[in-house]
Amino acid sequence: MEALLSAEGGLAALFAASFLASTVVPLSSEAVLFGYLKLHPDQIAMALALATLGNTLGGLSSYALGRLVPERTQKKLDPRALAVLRRYGSPFTFFAWLPLVGDALCVAAGWLRLNWVSCTAFMAAGRAIRYLAIAWLAG
Repeated sequence: MEALLSAEGGLAALFAASFLASTVVPLSSEAVLFGYLKLHPDQIAMALALATLGNTLGGLSSYALGRLVPERTQKKLDPRALAVLRRYGSPFTFFAWLPLVGDALCVAAGWLRLNWVSCTAFMAAGRAIRYLAIAWLAG
């Protein structure tokens, strides 16, 4: 337990929690980040970087799962709705940090074969802003 409370052990736990929270595992990475910053306020930059990285990689794992869904299933969608999703899809992944809908956004982005680089950038930006807000609250 002592190793987990150390700055290094806590960062590893924060990364793992952030990754898992971005999958279907019901976990609050915000609470882990908040607690970590209360214990180690001098580690804010590293904590924000690792939480954002872990959570973004978790979102990309959902994106990858979406890529496994056959593209031919898209033919069941309204062509106009599909065109809108393809045109504005990547920016919507900015909101992939939201509870409940975030995982679905990441899976849908993969299923629609949206540009993974663009999706990664939007996912990371949304997650980083959320974690910055948590760090500010941790004060």
